[in-house]
Amino acid sequence: MLHSLKAIQSYKSGHLKEAEQPLWLQLLTAAEQPNINLERIHSIAELEGTNPVLDYVERTLHVLEQLPVSFWVREILEDVLIWSETAKAGSLKQRRIWQKQGVNLFVHNVGSAQLYNMYGRVGNLHGNQVKHDEIDEINSSQSESLSDFPSEQSSSIFVSRQTAHTAYGSLTPRQEIIGTLIATHGLIGQYIRGEIPFAENAPLYSFITHGWLTAGELQAILMALNECIIAGVDPALWNQVQAEVQRIVGWIITEPNHTDWNVKERLSRLRSSSIRQGEALDEAYTKLQAELEVDKALGPLAHRTLWYVESAMHDFSLQEMVKIFLFTLNSEAMTQAVDDSMAEITGRVTAEADQNSTSQEQHLDVVRHISFELLMNTMYYDYKGVKKLNIYKKRMIEKYLEQYSWEQIEAGETIIYPHLTHRIERHPDLQDTVFVTFEFSPAAEKLIAFCIEAEKSPLYEKAVLLLFDLFGLRRDAYDRFHNEETYLADMNSSGDYKKVLLDYMVGKRVLDIGPGGGILLDLIEQERPEMEPIGIDISANVIEALERKKQREAHRWQVLKGDALQLDQYVQPGTVDTVIFSSILHELYSYIEHDGRRFNSDTVVAALRSSFNVLSPGGRILIRDGIMTEPEAQKRRIRFLEPDGMLWLERYVQDFQGRSIEFERISENEAVLGINDAMEFLYTYTWGEEAYVHEIQEQFGIFTPSAYKDCIREALGDEAEILTFRHFLQEGYSEALGERIIFMEEHGQPAPLPDSTCLIVIEKKKGMADR
Repeated sequence: MLHSLKAIQSYKSGHLKEAEQPLWLQLLTAAEQPNINLERIHSIAELEGTNPVLDYVERTLHVLEQLPVSFWVREILEDVLIWSETAKAGSLKQRRIWQKQGVNLFVHNVGSAQLYNMYGRVGNLHGNQVKHDEIDEINSSQSESLSDFPSEQSSSIFVSRQTAHTAYGSLTPRQEIIGTLIATHGLIGQYIRGEIPFAENAPLYSFITHGWLTAGELQAILMALNECIIAGVDPALWNQVQAEVQRIVGWIITEPNHTDWNVKERLSRLRSSSIRQGEALDEAYTKLQAELEVDKALGPLAHRTLWYVESAMHDFSLQEMVKIFLFTLNSEAMTQAVDDSMAEITGRVTAEADQNSTSQEQHLDVVRHISFELLMNTMYYDYKGVKKLNIYKKRMIEKYLEQYSWEQIEAGETIIYPHLTHRIERHPDLQDTVFVTFEFSPAAEKLIAFCIEAEKSPLYEKAVLLLFDLFGLRRDAYDRFHNEETYLADMNSSGDYKKVLLDYMVGKRVLDIGPGGGILLDLIEQERPEMEPIGIDISANVIEALERKKQREAHRWQVLKGDALQLDQYVQPGTVDTVIFSSILHELYSYIEHDGRRFNSDTVVAALRSSFNVLSPGGRILIRDGIMTEPEAQKRRIRFLEPDGMLWLERYVQDFQGRSIEFERISENEAVLGINDAMEFLYTYTWGEEAYVHEIQEQFGIFTPSAYKDCIREALGDEAEILTFRHFLQEGYSEALGERIIFMEEHGQPAPLPDSTCLIVIEKKKGMADR
């Protein structure tokens, strides 16, 4: 077994005393908080009480132990692997000291190489343990030697070698190889992902030019090292990228000046996870090029490394990512870096004045690293043990980015946005790195935290509306921030119920208002190939999810972000043959304020008129939605078979937003209430706790049959003919409630559940002028 694995196992079993730990292990085990990439983490909560950095190092060593490599290669790689993650470790006190010394803890391969050269020759994996007071002494002695280097040197991956030369004198070739492998570890994978320029791997070629390694030996070392690094994350990932790693290793050995990816290729690699989720990159890039000279605008990124960029921004669109890049490149932090470097050049001694202009340009490129780690950390939170995107912050950032034109960003203009701004800055001790994030006001942070906390309570809706108002958003635009994935899945599970609508569609062009997860669009495409289905939704996250689904599954249907009350802004009047409202009219009724009031029948009138306006003569409106029972004065008794049933009813009556509901409690588990109030409650009771916070905001049954007909006549007049009007109890309710309640007439006689759902077909009469 590898010496390092024995040490880790002894530490984990409690048999290795702190004083006996090798120095690298002391540093790794001293980590007080995880400093890791969240991309492959499924739960933030699971990190508590663990040391993911040490666990990852252990996995890489297990991979190394199984590789068929020579003894000397194994020994070198063991040293590389045990030190390569040390910049992510250390106690908070140690990390503060390291930062003051100029150790780049945010570009962890560089920082780990610096730490190797500070400590690696003092305490190695075979012994020579170092006590904490000796570590402090090393810290103190290194402070001056690290800070003495000019800023442009500290930005290079050679900083580790230069630091070591200053502190200890010349390194042996073996130490040079180990330090450089640490400084470049993981860069091949990052190059594959588009995060670094190829030149960052250039120091590896020096092993050959110095005569330390043959080309074959360097290839064997790099392939083995990258297998350890990548398979330590996921063995399947190594199988996926092994061939490309081998190709890039070949370039490092035979083409050290290999040409970098072009801008489009680099962006496509940075957005690989977005593309896998369905982003149409070619289409998005073409659209972007029509607005911006992309190659020119992003040219300054070519020689810079990008850290945590995909983890932070894969949920943003390509356009939004590019705007964030341009915020960075045109920021004061970048321009100040150039000014500082110019001032340093101007004050150099005469000998430096003889350097050529190319060298001076390199001095000006003082910022080599752009880190999105802070943005990554702010974009996620833990929900039920699962890492979840902070959709609240994402939507606010999207709104913020919308305000800026390309010209404003390139000019460095700032738009005052009271509760949100972008922040790009350098740390005084790390002049070669800028850090990018978005900063919310204290009020916004607290309100977003309140929204997250309120996700399971009736306060949620109020919290979200406050957030809309704070950022000036339309209240109906993002009505399902919370648990959107579950909502879309639920919508897709209703395919059998929606399939009946296919029998009533006419013509060629079909609009599906509020398409949810796209199940009806899929059905139309599959069952009615002659039709052109189009989904329209006001919710940005629904449209994004559908666009990804379309690209991923190669659908031909279209989606548009639009307002159901103003359809003529998106499609030409008289050009649509069928408009479908499938379980969406009750949501418009419940969420959209009309004349300052939700739960307003005028909203339904406006939606019907909007859809009728875009219909061609002979075209149809199809409605499948909730319905109320008449006569409305009827009473029903509910007997709860579950102990908490009455508590559910009491809670619901207090929280329901649609209308005032009253009930008479006649026993511990029985209550009498109006027939429509009873059914409205049972819809929510059926869906359960997970859906409660949304269901209390929605009124499913909005009209009785008579009232529905009156509404249609009021909205559409004589030009409309109701071809079909039927109502029924949707399958599933009786089964879902059968073991939870007994439903009775007012005086205790068993009664069936009333109808829940209506199907209405309205036709625009031919030969009459369009409204």
